Amino acid sequence: MTVGPVANGGWCVARHEGRVVFVRHALPGERVRVEITEETTRFLRADAVEIITPSPDRVVPPCPYAGPGMCGGCDWQHASLEAQRALKAEVVAEQLSRLAGILREVVVEEVPGAKDGLGWRTRVQFAATPSGELGFRRHRSHDIQPVDACLIAHPEVEAVGAEAQSWRGAAAVEVIASSGGDHAVVVSPRPRRTVTVPDLDEPASILVNQGKGRTEARYGSGMLHERVGDREFQVAGSGFWQVHPGAAETLLDAVLAYAAPEPGEWALDLYCGVGLFAAGLAEGVGPSGAVFGVETEGPAVRDAQRNLRDLPQARVERGRVEDALDRFQIERADLVVVDPPRSGLGREVVERVSGLEATRIVYVSCDPATLARDLAWFAEHGYGLSDLRAFDCFPQTHHVECVALLMPV
Repeated sequence: MTVGPVANGGWCVARHEGRVVFVRHALPGERVRVEITEETTRFLRADAVEIITPSPDRVVPPCPYAGPGMCGGCDWQHASLEAQRALKAEVVAEQLSRLAGILREVVVEEVPGAKDGLGWRTRVQFAATPSGELGFRRHRSHDIQPVDACLIAHPEVEAVGAEAQSWRGAAAVEVIASSGGDHAVVVSPRPRRTVTVPDLDEPASILVNQGKGRTEARYGSGMLHERVGDREFQVAGSGFWQVHPGAAETLLDAVLAYAAPEPGEWALDLYCGVGLFAAGLAEGVGPSGAVFGVETEGPAVRDAQRNLRDLPQARVERGRVEDALDRFQIERADLVVVDPPRSGLGREVVERVSGLEATRIVYVSCDPATLARDLAWFAEHGYGLSDLRAFDCFPQTHHVECVALLMPV
């Protein structure tokens, strides 16, 4: 079949006998032979197993585990970096148009710190086979592809040497390398199993995942330290932090440029994590202003409170955004920053945030589909998309990070 345009999620769209086929490992315009991997009543999924007429954007994947039936982590290793960013830009633009009725040209910007699109991932979660080998799940499968190295992993992650060891009894092993020079390994045991942690090539804190977001330090403090500009952030264990070494600073700069906090203003940072954006906002509004952050994860709230302790105008509380704004009787704000999970804000939060009458809302999104959906709902409440930037925080994958500025219309 001849492959058509890119689709969200690392696929391209083709048709066979009138049916839509979502194809991986192909590029738009290519003539390919495919193998069907899944069939539904509405469409097929397939892998391109032979490239008959290649795209000029096609390259040889640098990783030996990238390809049909192997590691499912990277979607676009067979495309040049320039082509990858063009494909992601097309996806963002298509989602905005189809879901929100917004026509906008999108450019996906490079993020410093990932030479050749490799060696950038500072947090890598490996799956473990029953025999203790580490690897990654195959696409849309529970099967594991063992690996001896990951090319998108940061060199400091690879320096730990986890892939060379046996992790019998483990279901998953996460290896973390922080910009502050810390290493940590988070082990998730199989049910009713214990894991003997092997000797590692670099000293690392060892944490055991207890489930429901709780970890227990077996060795070391498990505290990681990340630096952005002149400020240090503490992150407990496998708590959320941007995995690309240049992403935190890049996104902070973009958020502050759109938010433009002024002295004396009242700002909200919703889904605030460990306080990255709240810190920048607090410095902008100064001692005469105030920043209120909301976060659901208890360890992240404790980290944020520590990270912002030198900024008395900043306060962080634990709670669901849907409940916390009412519980703390927040009825208005000058500006709002939201950085929700992949599922987006949802209609309830969009309605509540719109009612705050902020003069600007900055929306940080890791999923263009839920971003576009939420923008359509914001439009119903009088907020339009004023500007948008997109960043390649996840080279070789289909993921893209967007920062959108919404203003009253």
